[in-house]
Amino acid sequence: MTGATHTFSAALWLWDFEGGTAWVFATLPERASDAIANVLRAPKPGFGSIRVDVILGGSRWSTSIFPDSKVGRYILPIKKVVRKAEGVDVGDTVEITVTTLE
Repeated sequence: MTGATHTFSAALWLWDFEGGTAWVFATLPERASDAIANVLRAPKPGFGSIRVDVILGGSRWSTSIFPDSKVGRYILPIKKVVRKAEGVDVGDTVEITVTTLE
């Protein structure tokens, strides 16, 4: 589904990894996750990641979304620089647009 675009609202949440590293994520809705997952892609390394372009407020960037087997959806990392620029943080609900690149 190259170039498929999904716009949604999601709450930002914190994932604490072992070793003291923490990342902030947004979870894609079930409908968007299913649509993205149902596209045939060649297997590749990277935990099943899929490259995307992202818009959150006035910020745009490229990153990857990752499947989260616990919830059966994709999760999107939200960079600190973006959170700071947009004045948002963990617990805030934001509108996000992702466009798949593969």
